[in-house]
Amino acid sequence: MAIERWRPRWGISPWRPFRDLEEWERRFDDLLERSLWRLPTDEKGLVPAVDVFEKDGRFVVKAELSGMKEDNIDVSVVGDTLSIKGEKKTETEVKDEDYYRCERSYGTFYRSIPLPSNVDANKIEASFDDGVLEVTLPKSAKVKPKKIAVSAKKKATQSAKKVTKAS
Repeated sequence: MAIERWRPRWGISPWRPFRDLEEWERRFDDLLERSLWRLPTDEKGLVPAVDVFEKDGRFVVKAELSGMKEDNIDVSVVGDTLSIKGEKKTETEVKDEDYYRCERSYGTFYRSIPLPSNVDANKIEASFDDGVLEVTLPKSAKVKPKKIAVSAKKKATQSAKKVTKAS
């Protein structure tokens, strides 16, 4: 009679936690994608697309804010952060003999963009045209390094102090 090693059997296939995690992630992504497709395109997100680039000695920030009014946009700089806030209010109403339809869309957004340290905050300008906000951030004048002279104390004065203390 031969002795065989015992091998326990726990179900049909072994448990692989990462495979199960990937399956749950896929299901969650499918659920989110289906729910987002049901919303009108205006309401998928009020996060504006932002471009940041450097041009002619200045930084330029362009934000796409279609359908918004200039009065509902707030641009501010606090420390080294540019903040863009806004509120979108849209209301459409259709009255006809056979039906009445009224749709409302409200939402706010907030974007903060870190700025480099060499931006002159006093000369920042913002303009809004055709749904595009453009913020111009001029660079400050480069600070030239200042050389500091180092002077050494004279040892003669220190030795004179030691002699007077000893006597």
